[in-house]
Amino acid sequence: MFDRPPHLMKAAQLSALEGPSVLRVADVPVPSDTGRVLIEVRAAGVSYPDLLMTYGKYQKQVPAPFVPGIEIAGVVAAAPKGSAVSVGDDVVAFSADQGGYAEFVTVDPSAVAPKPPELDFGQAAALMANFQTTHFALTRRSQVRQGQTVLVLGAAGGVGTAGIQVAHALGARVIAVVHRSGTEELLRTLGADHVVALADGWATQVRELTNGVGVDVVLDPIGGVAFDDAVRTLASEGQLLVIGFAAGGIPSVKVNRLLMRNASVVGVAWGEYVRSNPTVFRESVDSLAKLIADGLRPHITARYPLDGAAAALAALERGEIVAKAVLDLS
Repeated sequence: MFDRPPHLMKAAQLSALEGPSVLRVADVPVPSDTGRVLIEVRAAGVSYPDLLMTYGKYQKQVPAPFVPGIEIAGVVAAAPKGSAVSVGDDVVAFSADQGGYAEFVTVDPSAVAPKPPELDFGQAAALMANFQTTHFALTRRSQVRQGQTVLVLGAAGGVGTAGIQVAHALGARVIAVVHRSGTEELLRTLGADHVVALADGWATQVRELTNGVGVDVVLDPIGGVAFDDAVRTLASEGQLLVIGFAAGGIPSVKVNRLLMRNASVVGVAWGEYVRSNPTVFRESVDSLAKLIADGLRPHITARYPLDGAAAALAALERGEIVAKAVLDLS
């Protein structure tokens, strides 16, 4: 760690809103803001919001040039007086303003928490958005209990694999529904009790696995055409948790199906919730740390150097990243 941060740093900077192909490593000024925590980045998560940001398609748009990256793990290089962390602390952080694909980033003090010691920096970066979102979904927007059945759509992606692991850690029976072939063994290793291919008849297969009763909770990060069938898999008083629309289509709800099952569709927007309730970031990390102490580990399938940021996002865009990829700056 530096005794004093340098004036310039390496960062993967996006020159135009044209996708990851225009992401290049450049020398840029180290950010300076005395009201924020300066973190020497050791690892940064490669996330779907990062990819959307490179095209200007995310709900929060940043004009180019900018440095992407919202999921961060590293070491505190400077901290404002009165903050809960000190210079030299190993931390995790969420940067709503981007900037994580760099040697240094500044983050609001409310979005910084101690790194769980059981995790390396790559695993810690992978703990951020996906695990926080799915934990929020399954413990606050729903209240998953031991013995319930949770169905996870998009099960091979970052949100999906995190959802499998969190649901399993909470004691649920997990049915993973996946489009990508060759992932069944990994998904079972992560905690899926059953793996169902997202193909014609998948909802019928799920109903058979539950003896016709249906599932208690559906975790849906994909939307699209799978949504209607997902509603049909719900048990009486079941919940469908809407996390995103990775499949590209925003579905509409046929409310008569909800009526007949006394079921509900529930929105899950972790980022918006944190913006309204800043203290919950630290609470979320503390709750996940308890699951980590019991053995939960974020699964990383690829680690890239900083100058591999464009390649990492391109691989994510092509659907080649199962679970999670990170940039390793350590």
